Order: sequence, then structure tokens, then C-alpha cells
Amino acid sequence: MKALLLKQQQNQLSASIEEVDASHLPVGDVTVDIHWSTLNYKDALAITGKGKIIRQFPMIPGIDFSGIVHSTEDPRFHIGQHVLLTGWGVGENHWGGLAEQARVSGEWLTPLPTGLDSRQAMIIGTAGFTAMLCVIALEQGGVKPESGDVIVTGASGGVGSTAIALLSQLGYSVVAVSGRQENHEYLLSLGAKKVLPRHEFSQPPRPLEKQLWAGAIDTVGDNVLATILAQTHYNGTVAACGLAGNANLPTTVMPFILRNIRLQGVESVTVPSAKRPAVWQRLQELLPASFYRQATTEITLEQTVEYANKLITNQVTGRTLVRVR
Repeated sequence: MKALLLKQQQNQLSASIEEVDASHLPVGDVTVDIHWSTLNYKDALAITGKGKIIRQFPMIPGIDFSGIVHSTEDPRFHIGQHVLLTGWGVGENHWGGLAEQARVSGEWLTPLPTGLDSRQAMIIGTAGFTAMLCVIALEQGGVKPESGDVIVTGASGGVGSTAIALLSQLGYSVVAVSGRQENHEYLLSLGAKKVLPRHEFSQPPRPLEKQLWAGAIDTVGDNVLATILAQTHYNGTVAACGLAGNANLPTTVMPFILRNIRLQGVESVTVPSAKRPAVWQRLQELLPASFYRQATTEITLEQTVEYANKLITNQVTGRTLVRVR
């Protein structure tokens, strides 16, 4: 089988397309013929070596994939069934989706939802799954369309762009934050009513600022998240799911104890299997057909290293889809 293989020798990382014997696939009870995968920010960190994502080598990266069951010892699945996988440490500590085959635990697989094809599932991928979880967090926090504006940071990325589309479909008034002027029309086409430049959120905020946002979805962290917390309405909810800026959070307790706001962490890797189908079904129902055309760059397995470097240097908009077969 063909795969992107990461190796490390004398602290030097190499990434290349190689032929790998399928007998070397790791332990698992379901083998999947992969048709589509994706390139996420975490994948790009792993492939370029910019982040300490992978600690055991050799490794096949790719935290997402969709395809068809090749063989199974898990009675929940049958040969020929369409399935998808996001998370579970696949592509980090278990060989992942940037290959023609994967062998995984059946517990990690989700049957492809009715109404969604394998390609669309990977346009959504971990980024879209995470975005849906963030939207659900806002709903559970009491943020309604009539509550006021919802702000989305890192709006040009996979999570941000999908969050804008989802919120817009649900009737929310969405404000996007992006550092890339050239993407403003794209973000408006997804459903944002306005796009703000990232530099407006780059300085340390005062403990409390003017209340502007009923809710927020943040993928950046650092001063961006701190500023949004200081500007969130009384009783507002902020869903935080990323650290594209960095992992710092230079804030105070003031927004929490004086404005009763909620900062909700969102983690998508180990969401229990039983909860996943409902999240995917909502994604299938909410995302319009236009989303799958607007938000996607399609590449081959051979182009993944090139595009990983582009992703790290902020040259990619929306989702990057990998055609494996």
C-alpha cells in the first residue's frame, strides 16, 4: 500500500511517500480501504516537525479518513460498509489516514451518515466535527440566535469556516475574525455578516471591555481569546477549541465573576462513540451544498508535504482534502 511515512533519525525528521507492506499495519479489528483523508493543522505540525505531535516512529500521519471496510472482526461493521474516523490519537500514536489502508479499533469508527458521501465527510472532517461541538456548546450555554452577535476567530481555517456556515444556517448573526484581508469575501459568502481584522484583538485587553458578543468560538487562544472574554455579554458562553496563536491566556477572573460568562473547553479527539453519530447527523442536515464547493482545496497524497508547509505558513484557506485513491 502507498503511504506518507514519517521517520526520525538522529533527531532529523523525514516525510516521504513509500510503499508499505499492509502486514505491518498496527493492531486493530477493522481494516479500512481509505478513499479520502484530510490535512489538518495538527497533521501539518506533525509532517513539518514544527510541533511535538509524534513521539514514536515510523508513523503514518492523518487524523481523519473515510473509506470502505476491507475486513472486520467487529460485528458492528460489515465488509463493504462506508465508514469514517476522526480523532482517537490516530495519526499521532497509531498509524493514520494518509495511506491507502488503515487498521483500527472498531470502537473508533463511525458509520457514514445517511445523506453524506465519503468525500463530503472528509471536507467536514475533524475540523467540522469540532466546529459542530462548539456550536452545541453555545446552544447548551443558552446562546440563541436572538441573543446577539456570535464571533468566530481563526475564521479562515477549517474549524472557523465550518463554524460560520453552521451558525449562519441556524440563524445566528456571525462576526468573523481573520488576519487575511484576501479572504473577507469568502467568509461573507459562508454567512458572516462582517469580518474584523485580527490585529484588533492582538493586544492585551483591559479586564473588562464593552459587551459586544453573546457568544464566541475561538481557535486561537492568547490575547485574541482574552479580548473576547473581556467583551462577552453577561451570561455569554465562549467555546475554546484551539491554540493557533499560542497556549497562553492572559486574562483575569473579572469576566467570570462580574459578567457570569462561561468559558467552555471543546475537545473532539475522545468524544464517546455513542455520541458521535448524532453530531455527524446534524452536520449532514445543516451544511448547505454550497459549503462543499466553497471551503475545499483538493490535493493528492503526493502533495501532502508541500501543503503541510503551506498550512503552517497560513497560505491555505478552508479545508484541505486528500484524494487517496
